[in-house]
Amino acid sequence: MYRKTGRRIVIILVITLASLYISLPNIIPVKINYKDKRIVDTVLKKRFLANDLRLGLDLVGGSYLVFEADTSEISPELRADALSSLKDVMEKRVNLFGIAEPNIQLSSFEGRDRIIVELPGVRDTKEAIELVGKTAQLTFAEVVEPADEGEEAGLAVTDLTGADLIDAEVGFDQVSGKPVVIVRFNNEGKEKFSKLTEKNINKPLPIILDGQVISAPVVQDKIDGGVAQISGDFTIDEAKELSIQLNAGALPVKVELVSERTVGASLGRESVEKSVRAGIVGLLFVLVFMAVFYGKLGLVADIGLIIFGLITLSLYKLIPVVLTLPGIAGFLLSVGMAVDSNILIFERFREERRVGVNIIYALETSFDRAWDSIKDANIATLLTAFVLANPLNWNFLHTSGPVRGFAITLALGIGISLFTGIFVSRNLLRYFIRERSDNK
Repeated sequence: MYRKTGRRIVIILVITLASLYISLPNIIPVKINYKDKRIVDTVLKKRFLANDLRLGLDLVGGSYLVFEADTSEISPELRADALSSLKDVMEKRVNLFGIAEPNIQLSSFEGRDRIIVELPGVRDTKEAIELVGKTAQLTFAEVVEPADEGEEAGLAVTDLTGADLIDAEVGFDQVSGKPVVIVRFNNEGKEKFSKLTEKNINKPLPIILDGQVISAPVVQDKIDGGVAQISGDFTIDEAKELSIQLNAGALPVKVELVSERTVGASLGRESVEKSVRAGIVGLLFVLVFMAVFYGKLGLVADIGLIIFGLITLSLYKLIPVVLTLPGIAGFLLSVGMAVDSNILIFERFREERRVGVNIIYALETSFDRAWDSIKDANIATLLTAFVLANPLNWNFLHTSGPVRGFAITLALGIGISLFTGIFVSRNLLRYFIRERSDNK
């Protein structure tokens, strides 16, 4: 048992040091003055895992866009499904682009259907509009030879479209080295593409995006692999944007931008600083409370709580989790629940010691008997967090970004608190109690 505990202490130490490294800022200024002379003036930069915290719209601001959906050509019974599909496509585009915790919601105004898009951290509204609101309808066409001499050749749109795609990704042309978009077709699209290339050998095959020919490569041979390359003198950013739009699909409903603006952080720097300060003060109060009421047991719980904070912050950076003010509230609530687990265990431990039970036996028994209560309480909270996070996107539940942020930080905090409360605190107590018993 003692040897196993020693190994577990080493594991805890490694996790703590790794979490501390990840939690530290990416750039740390170092300034040392001596007698009005600057001895050291430099910065320390992380070489690995230089992630930073992502902040939500209420903390950093971003873009606020309002689109109006044209549902005039859609039957009333299909209108709700079309709008829901529109929202899903927009969310998929934003998520593929890597924007942190967007808030996208449908709204009705004076009989008009609108979709509101909030993008934290995106200050360029033009970029946001291009990303979210562009149709991105991809089709392949054939060149139709003119019937009479002197007439221009025409284009005939084929049945091979973006709906036949599996995915699209950015690549580079092997000859020119320029960015291109490589698309892969599904089985049905692969067959269409094979017949289309066989039919048009030594002829151009125009690729049309949103009604404009962006590329017309000449077919050299029949292509059976179901892979096509779209080249259009793209920059890397343009190729990435096109691949995102193709992966997400075309918008099922035409939309028109009716409002756009860049918004600042709604809470302001001062409000955020006060919120963080309040969280730190509350955490210090909890640490002092545990130390005063539970003595050495409380100090061990405090160590576990500090480790809990480091692991949580490091995971926020690694996943990454987008922090909004509700998200910060979820974190602070999980801190309280982490302490609650320790209190249940310590009270059990005191009860065992009052009846004269051996200290080592009392420790193991208190953890075992308190576990059922801790497990049930945390499962109930995790179920609530699941409903609030709504990971399955059920329409009858809330889909607000800030609410989901609260649920995610709460659920993550509960999981980490179980680890620190049961594994970290238990093994630290085992180690110190064993040391105390050996020294007697």
